[in-house]
Amino acid sequence: MIRAHLRNLRRNGFVFVAKGFVFSLNNDPILVHDIHPMQTLNVGAGRTDQEYQAAEESRRAELRSDVQTYGMYFFVAAGLAGLGTGLLPIRLFGFINIGFIDLLTFYGGELIRTNPLLLRAAAAAWVLTLIGLGFAARKGQRWAFWAGLVLYAADMLPLIVMFSIWAFGVHGFFVFQWFKGQRALGEIKETPRAATVVAAR
Repeated sequence: MIRAHLRNLRRNGFVFVAKGFVFSLNNDPILVHDIHPMQTLNVGAGRTDQEYQAAEESRRAELRSDVQTYGMYFFVAAGLAGLGTGLLPIRLFGFINIGFIDLLTFYGGELIRTNPLLLRAAAAAWVLTLIGLGFAARKGQRWAFWAGLVLYAADMLPLIVMFSIWAFGVHGFFVFQWFKGQRALGEIKETPRAATVVAAR
């Protein structure tokens, strides 16, 4: 009778005997996913092409609004530069300085004393450059954001030399805003490509 039982166990799995005890190992699958493969959820299920296009258009509208906001910071920077360089009647020194203008002021020496208008001309060129970049950025020119970003990032080096910590922080704020502006423009350009891929499917 025991032998018959062992034969049945051998049909279903593995059997081994140790000290009078019979052990069997069943070769049936243990894990559930061995029997039923895992199914991947369809994230986009239930969303029509029209709804997708409407959502993408809404997102693009928000990005365009963000670009306009980030472009306005060029005009804010131009106004602060006018105050920080003495181009305007009121000057706020130490908080919104321009590094290159400060270097020209302190190390220009005889050049500045013999040509006092040189300093104002440099400050005016800086302000006008920012205004021009502001108009270009608000028209959706990505290079304008990159130009402002590089300009102010480079100007942060003289600010470190001049120990203008507050001005350094203000520059960093503008650099961050203009970086977000160029990123928003990049996302606007990528959105039509994604919509074309979805429409082709």
